[in-house]
Amino acid sequence: MNDKMMLTLKSARELRQLTQDEASKLIGISKDTLSNYERGKSYPDIPILRKIEEVYNVSYNQIIFLPLDYDKTVNIC
Repeated sequence: MNDKMMLTLKSARELRQLTQDEASKLIGISKDTLSNYERGKSYPDIPILRKIEEVYNVSYNQIIFLPLDYDKTVNIC
């Protein structure tokens, strides 16, 4: 993947053509936990980030983690 490409966690998963259920099993977390990560409700710790990098074939610094209130804290044009 292009080193400069930025993706949401959900987009990174979808590019690998994985469902949340499939991805969560490969990462070693629950589907609910992955859903919370994708929605910005919670954030993975370093060991889980490393596993996400491996499963999605993407570097953590290419993943955009947005808070749930992103649209309220940033002026979106």
